[in-house]
Amino acid sequence: MEPPEISAVEVTRILREWSAGEESALERLAPVVYAELHRIAERKMAGEREGHLLQPSALVNEAFVRLAAGEPVDWNSRTHFFAYSARLMRQILVDFARGQQTERRGRRSPHRADLSGIQEKGAGAARPVDFLDLDRALAELTELDARQQQVVELRYFGGLEVAEVATVLGVSEATVVRDWRIARAWLFDRLWPETSTK
Repeated sequence: MEPPEISAVEVTRILREWSAGEESALERLAPVVYAELHRIAERKMAGEREGHLLQPSALVNEAFVRLAAGEPVDWNSRTHFFAYSARLMRQILVDFARGQQTERRGRRSPHRADLSGIQEKGAGAARPVDFLDLDRALAELTELDARQQQVVELRYFGGLEVAEVATVLGVSEATVVRDWRIARAWLFDRLWPETSTK
């Protein structure tokens, strides 16, 4: 069953009602939010191996549980909500990967992220990267340039377009494009130093 069509303005209004404590708002919002979160989750899980224990539906369910149980957030917009959700899903994937790593000490089977969404067009096939290595690289990028890290998180984990990222961060689209290009180059150099052209 397809989720009902709701405009971005209506989604924002319902999110604000939810922030204000109106529990029925979550019931009205759930089908739309669930469908969008599932789309994001499927993109993020695409690089994982066949039969991965954490499937997109499980990722979305966990994100939804954490959203509903968490502290109230003053949602500014639909974009703000999905940016927050992108960060939440990244954290769930990190928690899951760490838990699996702990269970498999000595015979680690790394969880892979597909970086095809952040490579330059025409740069050849992107190689999958260990998810925890990617998370560590993003933490390092935060220390170097927090906004560039946010751009990567919003574009890669949230699937937001340049204009949406610009709105969330309060910067121009040109700034987002520049940050995205620089951060992407830095990540590839950090994750695959042997292929660096320096």
